[in-house]
Amino acid sequence: MPRSCDICGKAVRIGRSIVRHGMSKKQGGIGLHTTGISRRLFAPNLHRVRVAENGGTRRRVVCTACIKSGKVAKA
Repeated sequence: MPRSCDICGKAVRIGRSIVRHGMSKKQGGIGLHTTGISRRLFAPNLHRVRVAENGGTRRRVVCTACIKSGKVAKA
């Protein structure tokens, strides 16, 4: 299944997962220390939906934001 919305083009974004250890200064510690940074993906919430297009029906991969906003007319 493709990883992008056919309507708005929303796709996978790349980010980082940061692991911190220690007690924060607010709680009386010496502060948080970063002990690991790893790359991760932020994937869109995609669904395969039957859409009414040009007098017929077609299967499309659509994000839930497009379904909720009414950009897609379900068949």
